This record gives sequence, structure tokens and C-alpha cells, in this order.
Amino acid sequence: MNRFKEEDENRISSMTDPDDMMLEIMEILTETEVIPDVGGYYTFIYQAKTPRVEYDQFPLIACVGVYEWGFRGLNYHWGDFRNYTWEESSILRVVYPMELKPLRAIPYQSFTINN
Repeated sequence: MNRFKEEDENRISSMTDPDDMMLEIMEILTETEVIPDVGGYYTFIYQAKTPRVEYDQFPLIACVGVYEWGFRGLNYHWGDFRNYTWEESSILRVVYPMELKPLRAIPYQSFTINN
């Protein structure tokens, strides 16, 4: 299942503000979960708590572990594994496998330094 149409991908990709892109993505990805499934794909809003750390405010991940403190995922924007705590993560937007390609083509990552 792929909820992204080619015109959605083109329209969102033509935007310049990652905040606007994420809002549009959230309008399309309406299915949510609070706790991810290992092996599932998700995008969400994240606000890191560690001072002076660079983080992706809008991660796109494959969940590889769920723990008492949060979850771990392969962040496709970083190309690396990252940890996400429950308190700093919004409700997760479910991404179906067929939606990974269009989402990876949309430059909605927002790398930010926590002050």
C-alpha cells in the first residue's frame, strides 16, 4: 500500500521549508502508533533533550528495538542508528514499506542543534 501519489511527492519535494513538508506528510500518513513495532517504519517529530547535540527533528526510521526508556531505529536521513526517548517523541506516523522510496526522496529532514 502506498498513500503517496506522484503528484504528492512532487508537490512536497518542491517546498523549501522542512516544517511545511512534515505537515503535508502528516496529512497523508494518518495512521499512528504510540509504541513502535520492531521492524516497522515510522516518521515523527522529535525534540532532543541532550544539550548541544545535533539531531533530526523529523526522523524517518526503521525500528530495531523497543526499550523501557524509548526505542532505537535506523534513521534514513542520517544513515545511522539513533536512540529516541518516549518523552521527546511525538506520536509515530506509520510508514508502509512501499512508502519508503517516496519519503526518502522528499528532503524533509531537519538537522538541528539543541540549545
